[in-house]
Amino acid sequence: MYIDGIDIEVLRLKPEKTMSAKNTVLEVMKKEGTPLNAGRITEISGLDRKEVDKALKVLKDEELIVSPKRCYWEPKK
Repeated sequence: MYIDGIDIEVLRLKPEKTMSAKNTVLEVMKKEGTPLNAGRITEISGLDRKEVDKALKVLKDEELIVSPKRCYWEPKK
């Protein structure tokens, strides 16, 4: 089934993948203990850069991470 040209089945699968990536990114940040950029998170976690970027956006929107300096992120304290 399609809505506005988007396959609903794809939308159903994405949240699971994003949730897993989100949890992985958050765990990496907690273990490192210092602010990280997306490139470093990608290296440590082994996730694809696009997955990391999406996970960072979700974490930012949920206010679970903060940016102490441009392009670097750490878990909210």
